[in-house]
Amino acid sequence: MLSRTEWLDAGLELLAGEGAPAVTIERLTRALGVTKGSYYHHFKGAAGYKAALLEYFEARYTTRLIDTVEGAGDNTADVKLQHLLRLVLADPDSAGLEIAVRAWALQDPDVRAAQERVDSARTAYLKKLCRGLKTEVDPDRFAQLLYLILIGAEQVLPPIHKPDVREIYDLVLRLID
Repeated sequence: MLSRTEWLDAGLELLAGEGAPAVTIERLTRALGVTKGSYYHHFKGAAGYKAALLEYFEARYTTRLIDTVEGAGDNTADVKLQHLLRLVLADPDSAGLEIAVRAWALQDPDVRAAQERVDSARTAYLKKLCRGLKTEVDPDRFAQLLYLILIGAEQVLPPIHKPDVREIYDLVLRLID
């Protein structure tokens, strides 16, 4: 029997690759090569799966990153910020997933609420870090700018590749010194 995490990973993969309409029990079971029994063991129908998938997305792509940075023992805001940027930019496939979740959020109020939680948590953490930087720049606005760079880089077509986004971040960070 598949684990809950395997089901959720498959859902994120389908979501990133083909969008929200592809995330169905039929597509999931076909992709995983299993029957529906394991699905219903872990989830209470499509609504239960969607709720779990959104929680998993938030935990994996927001909470885990923040916890990793905070648990690393780095003590200065600039070191933590650099660590966070490395983690965020290390996953070359996350842009497709981020785009898919944002597109889904435009059509589904539950997904919109989850996306708002994710954006709020991410910007709140960035604001916390930016408030610890030694700069004359408004830390809250700077945090928003850093987040908007990532979101914008993922949304333009063709998307800006992660190494190029890193160079943009390096430029912006030098500008505030």
